[in-house]
Amino acid sequence: MKYQEKFILTLNCGSSSLKFSLFDVNSLAPELSGAITHIATTVGTFRIKDKDDKLLKKDLKFYNSLDTAIKEVLSWLKINQDKYPLAAIGHRLVLGGPHRHDTELVTDGLIAELNNYIYLAPNHLPEEITAITLFKEAFAGLPQIVCYDTAFHAEMPDCAKYYPLPSVYKKEGLMRYGFHGLSYEYVLSKLTDIQIDKKKIIIAHLGSGSSMVAVKNGKSIDTTMGMSPMGGLVMSTRSGDLDPGVVLFLLKRTNMSVSEADELLSRHSGLKAIAGTGDMTELLKNEYTDEKATEAIHLFCYQAKKFIGALASAMGGLDVLVFTGGIGENSATIRERICEGLEFLGISIYDKSNYENNRVISSVDSRVIVEVIPTNEEWMIANHTQQLVSKHILQDYEKAI
Repeated sequence: MKYQEKFILTLNCGSSSLKFSLFDVNSLAPELSGAITHIATTVGTFRIKDKDDKLLKKDLKFYNSLDTAIKEVLSWLKINQDKYPLAAIGHRLVLGGPHRHDTELVTDGLIAELNNYIYLAPNHLPEEITAITLFKEAFAGLPQIVCYDTAFHAEMPDCAKYYPLPSVYKKEGLMRYGFHGLSYEYVLSKLTDIQIDKKKIIIAHLGSGSSMVAVKNGKSIDTTMGMSPMGGLVMSTRSGDLDPGVVLFLLKRTNMSVSEADELLSRHSGLKAIAGTGDMTELLKNEYTDEKATEAIHLFCYQAKKFIGALASAMGGLDVLVFTGGIGENSATIRERICEGLEFLGISIYDKSNYENNRVISSVDSRVIVEVIPTNEEWMIANHTQQLVSKHILQDYEKAI
């Protein structure tokens, strides 16, 4: 059974943004994409573009909360529902706790259980649950699906998954979940010219939030982010990995509250703490006149090199290195600086290919294939949503006959 001329809506909530896209429910061809940015920070922008990148809407407005932004998107969808009738809604969720990984339908029971795990992702889950609830109320009866960003890492070996802490905390869900799973899954789906089940692959998702994953024989065996998206590489406003003593120092020496420490490590650390901005484009523009910008860029590339080496060691070698994410896809300079000095791993890039933004940027004599693959988490959400909705339609049809 097929829906006719209907669309899958995908939703991706961030700490200060709301992204959404529409895909044809049958072909998964993109129809439009939109976002509301700078929620509860400065004047936000509500922007919608069609499949040809034509601007359909651009409004400047202060959105004082995610609820306000969601209601604005809901209003636009309701006004345009004759032109863009919805078949299903797919949500990206940061995690579903220690035991929920598979894409699943939204139910009242699921929402109740997700609320029980807010303590594991206090900067993400509340907003995501709010979005699910509001869209469930607005589109009652429409199937809604959740896709967990941690699912890709669910089968990591215990040595990579668990912290060396008493097991009582493991029972509370304290473990290394890993994130950017939808991005990694999409990138792997594009590596059709190699046998991924026989290769050792590192995918570097570099953006305002950055992480890497080691994929051996098609499976995630280790990743840089841990219990939260704050761990691993230094990021735009997040600290990345810290000695636990640093957190204890902040709490004890400065009398900082837990909430204040969370705010510091999530929103006021990383590249922003060093150079005053976490925007890599701005940092590169200023690096020859601002030594702090130079310092921030150097740290970012240094840590990226270090993690590539560590993940390659964990796999016992490396066959393919893929750059993705906003920085990974668009900054040839950062790709070059990360790869420089990694010749001992067999990594060598061709400058012309790199600066022309070709897909394959490795040199002909490089033992490791180096590629640049744009990610598309929204398409991955739509794909999972389509598959699950089709499965349930078929099951309902079989019950009826």
